[in-house]
Amino acid sequence: MGRAYEVRKAAMAKTHAMKAKLYSRYGKEIYQVAKTGGPDPNANLALRSLINKAKKQNVPADVINRAIEKAKSGSGEDYIQTRYEGFGPGGATLIIDCLTDNVNRTVSEVRNCFTKTNNKLGVSGSVSHMYNEWSVVSFTGLTEDETLEALLMADINIEDIEVEGDIITVYGDPKDLNNIKTTLEAFENVKIDVEEIAMIPMTTVKLEGEELENFNKLLDMLNEVDDVDRIYHNVDLPEEEE
Repeated sequence: MGRAYEVRKAAMAKTHAMKAKLYSRYGKEIYQVAKTGGPDPNANLALRSLINKAKKQNVPADVINRAIEKAKSGSGEDYIQTRYEGFGPGGATLIIDCLTDNVNRTVSEVRNCFTKTNNKLGVSGSVSHMYNEWSVVSFTGLTEDETLEALLMADINIEDIEVEGDIITVYGDPKDLNNIKTTLEAFENVKIDVEEIAMIPMTTVKLEGEELENFNKLLDMLNEVDDVDRIYHNVDLPEEEE
């Protein structure tokens, strides 16, 4: 599988059994965006976009509505975004984005995942320089040539384009995410699957045997941390793991 598959997978629940965590993550994000920019989706474009993403992943309406009502009431905690970088087995690297109301708790829990799997939590910048931060839009409904022409006409520069079957993934500058999305949505046949800013590894590694088992254990432990929002890594997982 190509990197486009990994990005699409990262935008969804890691497994079907993790729906509760997916709902919790969107609840936190919607609450924070509504509290910061206002609870009206018509006036808060970031909130409207986030709600649309949540609906695409089948987040229940009551989860969305509760988060917005909580923001309206002015009660509740403030969440901040934190990022941790680390090293796994066999040249694996990871970037862990968290949404937390207690940084000390979060860093302790993330560090514990690395320590218990005999891996190493790095310092800020130790891993991120090996990744590109790109806007990523994955969709169906256009050919590669039609996509390139549409983006060219809209004066949008892209970093790369990837085609897997009928799925096209466009990579561009983070500031162009909304422009790319708006340009593509002008075509009625286009169905957007992923729209996000993601960390894409410049190179990938393959793991086998004990190293692969260790990496999967590390991923599982990180995914069990409530504050972990998204995990990016450079491991080319076997298809059965994907």
